[in-house]
Amino acid sequence: MDTFRVLQIDHVELFVPDRYEAADWYRRILGLHIVPDFEGWAANPGGPLMISTDAGGTKLALFEGEPQASRSTAGFHRVAFLVSAEGFIAFVRRLEEQPLKDHQGQPVTARSVVDHGKAHSIYFCDPYGHRLEVTTYDHEATRVALARSST
Repeated sequence: MDTFRVLQIDHVELFVPDRYEAADWYRRILGLHIVPDFEGWAANPGGPLMISTDAGGTKLALFEGEPQASRSTAGFHRVAFLVSAEGFIAFVRRLEEQPLKDHQGQPVTARSVVDHGKAHSIYFCDPYGHRLEVTTYDHEATRVALARSST
């Protein structure tokens, strides 16, 4: 009997010019924090700075380098972050305080929310051009809250 089974995605690697500057942006925008147990890896100039919202269960691995290098990765398009309906609405409301841009350089606003029928998503980029998404499958609660906030 084969016992192999993937448990979850461990990390996604992103190339950024400055790992700590990028970690600060991800902390302010998405609430990701440096994972202390892995911070020693960043002492090596070629090592990653690991950031996470769940103490390291799923991480972004920030490597120093040109962001352009990450765009050459075949098939890589976007990193999506799952949130609750409440978290999604809070994220949308913060867009005025924390302005973001999409992959075409256009401002991301509450009007940028995409209703996928079973989920809501909002798409944006980090300062280095990596495409990101915040999404929720709490569709009905999000729909109701968005409708309330637009009136």
